[in-house]
Amino acid sequence: MADGDLYGEMRAILDEVGERLRMPMVRAELLRLHSNALFVLPSKGLLVRIATNPDALNQIASSVGVTRWLAELGFPCVVPAEVNGQPFVIRGRVVSFWRYVDVVATPAPSMGDLGEILCRLHLQPAPVGVDQFVDPLGSVALAIETVREGVSPMHRDWLRNRIAELRLAWKEVAFPHPLGLIHGDAHPNNLMRESSGRVVLGDWDHVAVGPREWDLMQIHYMHRRFSRVSRDQLDEFTDAYGWDIRDWPGLNLLIAVRELNGLSPYIRTAGAKEFSRTELARRLDSLREGDTTVRWSSPPAEGLERLTE
Repeated sequence: MADGDLYGEMRAILDEVGERLRMPMVRAELLRLHSNALFVLPSKGLLVRIATNPDALNQIASSVGVTRWLAELGFPCVVPAEVNGQPFVIRGRVVSFWRYVDVVATPAPSMGDLGEILCRLHLQPAPVGVDQFVDPLGSVALAIETVREGVSPMHRDWLRNRIAELRLAWKEVAFPHPLGLIHGDAHPNNLMRESSGRVVLGDWDHVAVGPREWDLMQIHYMHRRFSRVSRDQLDEFTDAYGWDIRDWPGLNLLIAVRELNGLSPYIRTAGAKEFSRTELARRLDSLREGDTTVRWSSPPAEGLERLTE
């Protein structure tokens, strides 16, 4: 399957969504195609998210419910659109609708903003029905067993062994804080500044009741693998949150789990996207060699021109 074929599949699903809701999608613009296909309808103030993970229905239903509840409390998060019956499944893909955020580029959200938002989130009681954060490696374990394209047999065997090793280590972790409501993927790329100036947190697909340390680890993972977060920014985040995870010996284990956890969308799209295949192999090689100095790449911004050439 070529890159354009994946876009074609998502576009066909989007058109079917439009027919179902009697809402023309001809002017929908693609923003991103990775773990989700993101299409924006600016004239309607809507963002349509189509999950590439066909098993994501429960996760996304939870994200819709939790963000709607948080928004009613005045919490700075993205807000689900008022679309009846969402999320729903079309052609095995999970579709959800969100209010479009009119984002401004400057000033960029700070690590202090992220620390303050997470501190506020972690003080919230978990609403009824939110899933427990049980197995952070479940998605990547499922992906390597169900996706046949784009992963070499050598890498697949290594992943199976590494997942088993980290699952055993995870069971022995003694978390210093009580379990609570967590975002699950709290890093700088999911912060947005609205035109009003307010900073909001997006991408709640992994919201759960789990260890708060999982949220605090994310920027340290970004610092190690992407060099997007400086040491000064780590300090800024820590000061805003009020506790330094670097003083806890379990941090490196959480980063190791997150490194594998983040491979899931690359595995699912490796058969369709050249970037995913190349980046997946590069990440796996660095993990197998134990080289933490290798810097990883994020998916490039997608556009209709790139995908339809």
